Amino acid sequence: MTHRPPHGHLVGSYGLPALAVLLFAAFSLALPDTFPTRDNVSAILSNQSIPALLALGATVPIAAGKFDLSLGYGLGLAHVLVIHLIVDGGTPWPLACLAVVVGGGLAGAVNGIVVEFARIDSFIATLGTGSIMYALTGWLTEGSRIVPGPEGLPSAFTALYDTVFLGLPLPAFYVLAVALVLWVVLERLPFGRCLYVAGSSPRAAAVLGIPTRRYSVYAFATAGLVTGTAGVLLAAQQQIGNPSVGLEYLLPAFVGALLGSTTVTPGRANAPGTLVAVGVLAVGLAGIGQLGAAFWATPLFNGCTLLVAVGLAGYAARRRLRPRAAQDGPPSPAGGTPPAHQPPAHP
Repeated sequence: MTHRPPHGHLVGSYGLPALAVLLFAAFSLALPDTFPTRDNVSAILSNQSIPALLALGATVPIAAGKFDLSLGYGLGLAHVLVIHLIVDGGTPWPLACLAVVVGGGLAGAVNGIVVEFARIDSFIATLGTGSIMYALTGWLTEGSRIVPGPEGLPSAFTALYDTVFLGLPLPAFYVLAVALVLWVVLERLPFGRCLYVAGSSPRAAAVLGIPTRRYSVYAFATAGLVTGTAGVLLAAQQQIGNPSVGLEYLLPAFVGALLGSTTVTPGRANAPGTLVAVGVLAVGLAGIGQLGAAFWATPLFNGCTLLVAVGLAGYAARRRLRPRAAQDGPPSPAGGTPPAHQPPAHP
């Protein structure tokens, strides 16, 4: 029997990267003077670096079967806290950045502990902890912006965002570095395999002896570390502490993470897929923006893409489970396992 190539698998794995290329080509033809330029590509990479980091952070809890809705609130708190430590506290900027990144990891661990040991659904738990983070942001800023003095922020700190390296904005390399680390951890190390098992089938993980609660806490802590890093980068970009910034990044983060689970490794959240999904969103948003779309086009685009992403993610997960169900064979009429073969009885 001739083996047919898995066309559906190829489309699922490489369809989204192909869509990114097609979108870029289409907008380049429509806007030949502004879209396919080095300045535009640099602007896209720079502007989308923070949403990309947050999407990568959201990917890890999703791989564990959880959702972290506190990411947007945590991003706002992290960037305000960095500027508060530098401007009001006189803390050296490297120490302030380190403190915020570590604090983000600790906040993520608290999320995991609340979810796993208090037995609260991750949607509800992280929405509650996110509201607490938002309250802390308001208390820290007293509802107003933190504005540096006439000397501004240290130039070495703002250079974290403004620097160009090898002809590309430095934040793009931060995103690549985080994506590479997550790819190694999730795809090449036992930690990632255990995390995927715990997320897809807690019962199977328990049979295998995988401590699902511990891995869930690790997943939330990782998301917190990445969120803290994104907060530092946002502070270097904004150069003021704005208590209202952060929530607008939450929806694009989940769009990228969920849409990314439909490509590269369809059916499960993965860092390369998230990176590709963010690229598709970045090209699409940049293109419709340059075509003169209204201000409401961006949330409309993100909302519609989220609905599509959730639908495709569910389809990809079901498609991934079909071969396993086929290998298990049809159930017996009584619903149990088929009886073992027995030799015929002798008269």
